Amino acid sequence: MSYEVTATRRRPQQFDDLVGQEFVAATLKNSIKSGKIAHAYLFSGPRGCGKTSTARILAKALNCQNGPTDTPCGTCSNCQEIIKGSSLDVIEIDGASNNSVENVRQIKDEIQFPPSSSKYKIYIIDEVHMLSTSAFNALLKTIEEPPEYVVFIFATTELQKVPATIKSRCQQYNFRLVAIDKVKECLADAARELNIQADDEALFWIARESTGSMRDAYTLFDQVVAFSDGHITYEKIRDKLGLVGVDRLNSVFEACAQAQTTQALGFIDEFLQNGISIEQLISNSADYLRSLLLIKNGVTKESLLGNSVERYSKSVLDAWNPIQIERALSIFLTLYRDIRYSLSPRYEIELTFSRLCWLSEYVSNAEVKKAIDAAKGLLAGVGGVAASASAPVEAPASSAPLPEGLPRFSALQEPEGSQTNPFPNGGPLPPEQSVGAGAVMPPTEVPADYDDGWTNTDTPPEEDAAYEEQLQAEEAQASYEDSLEANENLQKPQFDEHFTTADGRDLTIAQLRGSIVAEIAVNEGFIASALDRTGLWKVSEDKVETTIESSLDLQLLQKNAVTIADHLSKLCGRQMAFIVTEKQLEQTEESESKEIPAQVQTLVNAFKGTIVTGN
Repeated sequence: MSYEVTATRRRPQQFDDLVGQEFVAATLKNSIKSGKIAHAYLFSGPRGCGKTSTARILAKALNCQNGPTDTPCGTCSNCQEIIKGSSLDVIEIDGASNNSVENVRQIKDEIQFPPSSSKYKIYIIDEVHMLSTSAFNALLKTIEEPPEYVVFIFATTELQKVPATIKSRCQQYNFRLVAIDKVKECLADAARELNIQADDEALFWIARESTGSMRDAYTLFDQVVAFSDGHITYEKIRDKLGLVGVDRLNSVFEACAQAQTTQALGFIDEFLQNGISIEQLISNSADYLRSLLLIKNGVTKESLLGNSVERYSKSVLDAWNPIQIERALSIFLTLYRDIRYSLSPRYEIELTFSRLCWLSEYVSNAEVKKAIDAAKGLLAGVGGVAASASAPVEAPASSAPLPEGLPRFSALQEPEGSQTNPFPNGGPLPPEQSVGAGAVMPPTEVPADYDDGWTNTDTPPEEDAAYEEQLQAEEAQASYEDSLEANENLQKPQFDEHFTTADGRDLTIAQLRGSIVAEIAVNEGFIASALDRTGLWKVSEDKVETTIESSLDLQLLQKNAVTIADHLSKLCGRQMAFIVTEKQLEQTEESESKEIPAQVQTLVNAFKGTIVTGN
């Protein structure tokens, strides 16, 4: 008889043989016993957890000559044909290679014919998520109302890719990963069947590497059996597959915990010289640190650790706290992602172990905060307990010095010869103490007949808003008059022209100008400044006209003319417009031409400039 791999030889043949899928097995058995057989099933879950095997067991249970039964005999012709894959009424289809509409159309044509020798015609479509969208749509009507003798069984590892319209027409069963303990038991049974001796540590390693997949576990088991010579040990697996091992990891991490960088890097070089890949070293180190973190948190379950607690170095566990081990694990997880784009993966792993040598000095943010909170009360002199917000904190007594180990801040230390508490009730120091050490400020002499009109016990007089406005208007009028006097060509206007504003005030043109400038200056300082530099204001019934010399100020005022007009309209009580133009300077001819000095002409020639004004 030809060799048969362990995964095929130990394929489950009954519902009770399914490992780790007790819920699925119990539900299918009860539905078959009660005769409630669905027309479509959808099995989903990770690879190697028994989806296809369950589909074949269900097919045997439905088409067994003694059935439908929840315990197919496995000896009748129908069961044997299903086991060998030669049954004409149980059709297994690979969804990855038969994913077109034409393949679905072929199924729709075939289901019109009843089964040849069985009770049901069963279609098992593996990797059903690989079907195209058109194929799924073509299959909808068929799986919703198939003939009573047709049963569809779909299997997929990516349930999210199956359309919701397909899911709603099927009974869904979710398969789970198999626990490590159960995988180890199955591997031990397989070793006994082959008369092979296997150590528990080796079987635990195979079970962990399978990550819950029975097919992966059996495949790796066959590989290990091939070079183990009838006895599977962890040392053989470590040497043949290029693993680091717990003992070697204990050595290198003990060197890191003792800050022996040279020794740790020597171990890394030895590992790499022995053929251990960098990726494998990172993976084994991450597993080792994960186990240390679990042990520090009180987890001692051997199936989770992969080894007994006694196999891990006690000195490493004592040297690092859980936060530091968590930091180290995070470093290795980041390293595994970064080495794909690294200049040299060896440099990366050597740098990582070098950093681990000072991991004992690592302090997390949470620890820093706890230390600050604990020191805050000690620095305030309240014995590590924060004072309440309502009670004032008294200065520490000289007989209670700060604890050893805390930093001494010069700002918190009292100078020699000073008072213990110069201001217990708060507030600034007296003048004679704020001048300097040893200096005394002379008292301020106040004339005997000095009287400012009110004392510090009286309420200051209230400011009159109207009085302030009057002062602003008078200042604006004075500024206006000064600007007009500076221009000899302009005739000084008459400021006795009065008019009444919207709120009943009697203003002159200068006061109107000052009020507008004051209002705009609140929010627009640049506009108010430019407005203050305008010339004579000519006020008519519906507009205000003025001029300005600067072209930059002219552009600014013209751009904001609407805003200025709004303030004028509000103040005057009628619609007003604001018009500003550029002031034309009179050209005066020189009575006699003056000779340009030689120094000025030299500068003009050197900088290629032009003389525009000057005497």
